[in-house]
Amino acid sequence: MISRITRLLPNRPLHVAPTIVTEPLLWNRQRLRLLSFNMQAGMGMDAAHHYITRSLRNVLPHRRQGEQLARIAELIGRYDVVALQEVDGGSLRSGYTHQLAHLAERANFPWWFQQINRDLGHLGQFSNGLLSRQSPQAAEAHALPGLKGRGIIVSRFGEGDNSLMVLNVHLALSIKARLNQFAYIHSVIKDAPHVVLMGDLNCTHEELRRSPIGDRRWQWLEEELHTYPSWKPQKQIDHILVSDRLHVHSVQVLEERLSDHRPLAVEIDLPVGLYLPPEGLTLPP
Repeated sequence: MISRITRLLPNRPLHVAPTIVTEPLLWNRQRLRLLSFNMQAGMGMDAAHHYITRSLRNVLPHRRQGEQLARIAELIGRYDVVALQEVDGGSLRSGYTHQLAHLAERANFPWWFQQINRDLGHLGQFSNGLLSRQSPQAAEAHALPGLKGRGIIVSRFGEGDNSLMVLNVHLALSIKARLNQFAYIHSVIKDAPHVVLMGDLNCTHEELRRSPIGDRRWQWLEEELHTYPSWKPQKQIDHILVSDRLHVHSVQVLEERLSDHRPLAVEIDLPVGLYLPPEGLTLPP
């Protein structure tokens, strides 16, 4: 158990659900629902002209921000593990709202972990965030090679050969920087038996296949899942990669326009032999 599984604002308690003593269930008899979403700090830019007409939202709060976060909380509340990119850590543009803590409370996630990638003080705290209904054995923040502002959250559920590694990733815009970042990620995941890698990778499916992580045994999908821009998706720059020994039930782009990206979801069976108390998990019908 990691005592620093969450980074909190001063004097803000972590909400932890009551412990229920039950017989452990095999994870392979459960399904896990995972979601990746670049939420663009809840700015609500869901049309091309909003980059101009709502540009002040990059630095100033807006009056519908509470409503926007409520809609995001409703969305993520349907999932067991959520990877968020571009979460604000509590600056002027979010009305000094610690968005990850707020969403965790609204969507009833007992566990969350924040990585601040670019800290501009009052002007912006650009973060990755991981929310989970079950406590990971470990969670770590890794800065990626290249200019400051890109990182990954690496979490692990369970131990040894039955463990599951879940990564939340936000990569650079330049191809050269991404190449070095993929090489770093390869060094992180190379010995992990089961991996789910998800996030805003800012690259195409083909670049991903040719990257240093492309030689890992992933379950490659034949069809492209376009997530950007949300109002007329034409690019697949958000991805969820699942290692080949995990059974995938479904992968889908959600019909939600809550930022300039659309959310991407996957449902999997969990590794054989990995035990976890069942409270909080979404069980199959």
